Amino acid sequence: MNFIKRFCAASLLALGAIGQARAAQTFHGEVSDSQCALNVHSLTRSHQEMLKSKSMGGTSNTCSVYCIEHLGGYLVLSTAKDVFRLDRSDLVHGFEGRRVVIDGVLDPKLKQIHVLKIDLENKP
Repeated sequence: MNFIKRFCAASLLALGAIGQARAAQTFHGEVSDSQCALNVHSLTRSHQEMLKSKSMGGTSNTCSVYCIEHLGGYLVLSTAKDVFRLDRSDLVHGFEGRRVVIDGVLDPKLKQIHVLKIDLENKP
């Protein structure tokens, strides 16, 4: 009987730890394409080089849309310059190249955010 009690207690503690590790968080950053965000054709994790050349459009939005459609997937850049994959392109579509606030659940092993909610960032 003691074994069952200890097993149940350990299971509850483990489930509690998993639940805390997977709690929703708020992330701030720019929705970007993988090419610019991972320095494939950028040196600054931004659209700066592509905007100068005008080869991918003239704004962060047009650069992201072009690269997402032709070269890579969605990503968000945090203010600390971390890059996270976003799993809900249906929610993220329309925010390309824009600063956003995302409520989501981070999978730290995959560096992926399960997007629950996304809005434009309101900067004063």
